[in-house]
Amino acid sequence: MSEHTQHRSGAPGAGTPPPPPPGNRAVARSRRVGWIWFAGAITVLAGLFNVVEGLVALFDRNYYVLGPSGLLVFDLAGWGWVHLIVGVLAVLAGIALFTGAQWARVVTVALAGFNALAQLAFLSAYPVWGVVVIALDVLVIWAVIVHGDEATYEIW
Repeated sequence: MSEHTQHRSGAPGAGTPPPPPPGNRAVARSRRVGWIWFAGAITVLAGLFNVVEGLVALFDRNYYVLGPSGLLVFDLAGWGWVHLIVGVLAVLAGIALFTGAQWARVVTVALAGFNALAQLAFLSAYPVWGVVVIALDVLVIWAVIVHGDEATYEIW
């Protein structure tokens, strides 16, 4: 058997399908990189939402209706600062995610996880919005973890 014949994994009867044509691999990679772009855009958007949520908590004390038990851990001003800081960091991490940097993926996952926990603790003040933001954070974490290795590109 020749060397050429021994290394053919896509030969008929070998049990494995032939590799996809090069054009199909490029399309598949493009779709996976699209998830990173999506994660970056959603991270920036969620960060801006957090900034607005934090500013509202700081400057309009009557906007959020609190129950008799109040909020977990902090008062409304404390949560306003938490949301404002996390929001600004998330915007910066989302922008950095577009560069494909490894540190941006790690920071984005950490911030999205922290933000989901913060929204969970803030849920009594704004329940529907908190659930929406938690769902977006989970989607961002999934996109970055599953498709993050495909983001080895630069857009700048």
